Amino acid sequence: MRSAAAAAIVLAGGSGARVGLGRNKVYLPLGERTVLGWSLRAFATHPSIDAVVLVTRPEDAEQAEQEVVALAAPVEVVTGGATRQDSEWCGLHRLADRIAADAIDTVLIHDGARPLVSAALISAVLAAARADGGAVPGLLRDDLAAVTPDGAGLRWPCADADALVAVQTPQGFRAAPLLDAYDRARREGFVGTDTASCVQRFTDLSVRWVPGEERNLKITYPHDLARATRLVSSVTR
Repeated sequence: MRSAAAAAIVLAGGSGARVGLGRNKVYLPLGERTVLGWSLRAFATHPSIDAVVLVTRPEDAEQAEQEVVALAAPVEVVTGGATRQDSEWCGLHRLADRIAADAIDTVLIHDGARPLVSAALISAVLAAARADGGAVPGLLRDDLAAVTPDGAGLRWPCADADALVAVQTPQGFRAAPLLDAYDRARREGFVGTDTASCVQRFTDLSVRWVPGEERNLKITYPHDLARATRLVSSVTR
């Protein structure tokens, strides 16, 4: 009997306003592919990921389908909602029947604007999520300051700075509790800051920190795209 499989949901709903190019940043060119093309490829070619769901904006549906054709891999495309959490819910419900049948035991959710996620990081998040219930990658930060109680100034260094991380994706969780958490959040009108916050609100899953990667940057500003272009060029040439 075949064991349960893992799935990945890739979110492609950003507008790209801060990049300043007037279109969804995930469709910007990055070396021989687009930003989204790299993200999809990372999961579609990973040996432990059996299903990939791409969540797109309605106005980007044609471009999303073109990305899937160019990738030549089985990626399922669904339309997302008005918020990130709505889009995550749409992606999860594409997988709902398979989750209910125990055919999918773990789901990883990833920002399509993080094109350089490595196979090693995907594997690490997946293993930790299966072992502990939830896993979030992040980088330790030493450049944070705390606001004073009156809001008038900063206190440096930040208290407990050794325990603070800059969170990345993919975030991975056991599939059935994750789907249930998003259904409950939808019914109760709760909107979390990210996937982990919703899981922590509505489940008793442990969420474990996994060391992230410097190269797993998110394309937000023009200099991020320039840096990613340099990184891609160093790998492909």
